[in-house]
Amino acid sequence: MKIYLIRHGRQCSRLCNANVDLCEEGYRQAELVGRRLEHAGIEKLYSSDLLRAVQTAETANRYWNVEHVIRPELREISFGDMEGLSDDVIAERFAEFKLRQNQMLEDLPYPGGECAGDVIQRAMPILLEIAQSGLNRVAVVTHGGVIRSVTAGILEMNLAKARLIGGSLENCSITELEYSPEKPFFVLERFNDYAHLEQEPELLRCHWAGQEN
Repeated sequence: MKIYLIRHGRQCSRLCNANVDLCEEGYRQAELVGRRLEHAGIEKLYSSDLLRAVQTAETANRYWNVEHVIRPELREISFGDMEGLSDDVIAERFAEFKLRQNQMLEDLPYPGGECAGDVIQRAMPILLEIAQSGLNRVAVVTHGGVIRSVTAGILEMNLAKARLIGGSLENCSITELEYSPEKPFFVLERFNDYAHLEQEPELLRCHWAGQEN
């Protein structure tokens, strides 16, 4: 079976992990990924419970018309004490942590938050549940931290290096996982596929370089 991991569309805030709506560009990205997978045979749709993921899923689902299940376990990595803060404040207040994180010597949890291993522990059981459901094609709208962490786990990487995966993970990009009962493990078939966005380059992250949302 195939699981299509989709990063949510662009949101309307630059604050760290703010639970806010999609912006206009985010809705357009969601529409394009919905159209891209319109004939993929998607049978069910999952998303995290954060607004940007739910709204991305609802918009894309106009092309699929399948059941939409919301699972909190698929929400973004917890940035703990950084959440709701601007990049400038984070850089000043958490400079020592950022320095240690950039050394990539250990899978550090964000202060008061999670590390990649924590995300894998809560998200992977949901992906296994989906993989073993008997369905053939499922879309999962989730978040950059989840996609990076899960991918690192599947590839059995050193989780301290998970941030090296998809440094510019596009909003509404597709990461495809393959699973079969005969070989009970996930295979990464494609990562950060955003060909559907290239027709409208203003929707790519390079258009708002440095704005993380």
